Amino acid sequence: MLETQANRMSARAQDFWARADELAPVLNSRAPLAETLRRCPDETIADLEASELLRACQPFAYGGYEMGYDVLCGIIQRLARGCASQAWVYMVLADNPLKLANFSQQAQNDVWGENARTRLGVAVAAVGHAVRVEGGVLWHGEHGFCSGIDHADWIMCGGAIEGGEGCMVLIPKSDVVLADDWRTIGLAGTGSRSFSVQGAFVPDHRIISKADYDGGTAPGSNLYQSPIYKMPRGGVSAGSYAAVAVGAAQGMLESFYLFTAPRKSRGKTVADNTAAQMVAGHASVEIEAAERIYMGSLRETMEVLERGEPVSQELQLAGKRNCCYAAQLAMQAAHRMFNCAGGRALFLDNPMQRQFRDVFAASAHHSLSWDSAAAEYGRYQYKMHA
Repeated sequence: MLETQANRMSARAQDFWARADELAPVLNSRAPLAETLRRCPDETIADLEASELLRACQPFAYGGYEMGYDVLCGIIQRLARGCASQAWVYMVLADNPLKLANFSQQAQNDVWGENARTRLGVAVAAVGHAVRVEGGVLWHGEHGFCSGIDHADWIMCGGAIEGGEGCMVLIPKSDVVLADDWRTIGLAGTGSRSFSVQGAFVPDHRIISKADYDGGTAPGSNLYQSPIYKMPRGGVSAGSYAAVAVGAAQGMLESFYLFTAPRKSRGKTVADNTAAQMVAGHASVEIEAAERIYMGSLRETMEVLERGEPVSQELQLAGKRNCCYAAQLAMQAAHRMFNCAGGRALFLDNPMQRQFRDVFAASAHHSLSWDSAAAEYGRYQYKMHA
């Protein structure tokens, strides 16, 4: 499991994982509130700030700790055992400093110069469009799925400049109009609202090429020495989403034990039922396998980056494949546990129904599309063997 790699992890990483372990039950106690609010509770954001967990991957120059992506995902997974929605918001707000670190120094100063605790939201989908003007662009867009936007001060948007150049831009939240449209059956507490932008001016220094961003070659990649800032997006970066699915499945497994151990069904103790025991054994090994497979790819990628080597296409494709398959395993485990738990698991005061919904919602993210990842890896291998 995660702790077996302690010899490679710093004392700081172990400390941060311990902080996440302490917060997990707190997040669990707030899970119903998060669903009611349809966003992450302010109290949780305050706890994440006080624990310094939000700065796990932020540059040293701006008060961060420059930890590896495997460390970040270990934090996410632990928090998701308590509440997937709140862990998802943490994931976004803690990963976004890595995205901001791709931009020019001037852009980073715009966001962090006066307050290094300024938080960033992101809407990666390339739905925005821009028109060139002197010194920059005018940005327009109807953006969606901006998780944690209620707690952000700046927003990163994806789109294209006239002529077809894909890009990412930084705009202050004051330039967006928020929609109250996050009503979902899963990850209901993430506050992943839509927003619109109508003609906001974006100076040139707050624009980067999408190709450079994805490839780890954007302007900011040369500003810092830590290997985390060289990591390409699109491969094992899917591990952050897998961490939520796996962590939520782990939390559901604990709920399954607590719910079924004392329960009797038609006069018989469920825990003594061989079928229930087999479900527990099967689900537990699926979840452990999911953790090992996605975390193994993350660590392999970080080791390559630490040696100063480029991440090969094969390693990126295999990493994406493994992250997506980890989510598949988490869903299988959640499905079998929910089916075994019986009708009482349907009640809204039973945490298993929320955890079940959250595992499937997290796994539905575009970055965890198993069919796409499997086909892309298979296509690459056929090409190499031709």
